[in-house]
Amino acid sequence: MSDEPVQGRMTTDGDREVVVFLIGMRVNSWRAVRSWLPVFRAMPRMLKELARDPDSGMIAYRPLVGPGRSVGVLQYWDSKEKLFAYATDPDGAHRPAWAAFNRRAREGRNKVGFWHETYVVPAGSYESIYVNMPSFGLGKALGTVPVGRRGERAADRMAA
Repeated sequence: MSDEPVQGRMTTDGDREVVVFLIGMRVNSWRAVRSWLPVFRAMPRMLKELARDPDSGMIAYRPLVGPGRSVGVLQYWDSKEKLFAYATDPDGAHRPAWAAFNRRAREGRNKVGFWHETYVVPAGSYESIYVNMPSFGLGKALGTVPVGRRGERAADRMAA
């Protein structure tokens, strides 16, 4: 996809369920580099692994920064089943990264924090608008159409 803005008002092209997964870490002690750096480095490996496999279920992602000591990733998934399958895949990058994080968390005495949130969003329960924007967020994940196709107002798009 291009980083060139798409002119006009666009909205998400998709009336299907989507899973929104937010995941991140917080550095509780900057000095404890051995505790937080491996956690920080694990995510790019997992994202590359997922991006190489179109059947993985992850359809788009975007890094998140801040506030303060936190970094994270916003991910869009086809289904919670595919997300859970990746999380428990014994041959994937996630399992060893999770085991290493747990080991470091115990050894590091809370020098790094971790969080995630999962939202299953039913079809028709979301709307979006992108004005003079490149492909972005949920629109990047599902594709976009001109606003007029799904309704001029947010309330119209939610009712469609």
